[in-house]
Amino acid sequence: MMRPNGAVASLALVYIYKMNIWNIFAPVYELTMRSQKSIYDYLYRRIGEVAKGKDVLELATGPGMIARHIAPLANHVVATDFAPKMIETARKVKNPENVRFEVADATSLRFMDESFDVVVIANALHIIPNPEKALAEIDRVLKKGGILIAPNFIFQAGGKKNLWQKILSLVGIRFAHEWTEDEYKSFLKGNGWTITENCVIKGRIDLAYVECGK
Repeated sequence: MMRPNGAVASLALVYIYKMNIWNIFAPVYELTMRSQKSIYDYLYRRIGEVAKGKDVLELATGPGMIARHIAPLANHVVATDFAPKMIETARKVKNPENVRFEVADATSLRFMDESFDVVVIANALHIIPNPEKALAEIDRVLKKGGILIAPNFIFQAGGKKNLWQKILSLVGIRFAHEWTEDEYKSFLKGNGWTITENCVIKGRIDLAYVECGK
């Protein structure tokens, strides 16, 4: 029989495993995402428009691609990731002066309540074992009337994977949640968010772009 703290220990192992995977991929992450150029071009443009003149928190920034692109329009950007190597990689390149990179766990943030106008979490909720905790923290740190931007890769109905999703699985990148577009939107709504903007951007892995308010 598993001890009472067994579930906690299992989640800790999952967390450590995923951190190691993203630490390994940190130096080449941006290069691999170039195959999703149409998606990232849309994200840079749209998120930049929403972030204009605002204080922004980005969770799961990876090597800082989105943060660097939106910073010239934003007031200030704090970009975080739970993998230290991702933050190390992000800091190695020239970044706008109004961007600060730091290591942080999206499910347990150090920021005070109502600190940000916009929170961005791109392609990350599906890899977090307990994404409800991340959404609760986002709600806490968002100002009243703030905007959550949560684009996420999506799957086909029935869990069918395309070639690129299969390749990611083979190299060790696995997802805790394999949502379809409708399932992902239902998940957000079920956690109290109101979807204000959404669309699907086609790519090697399709992306559901979603903006939400409370």
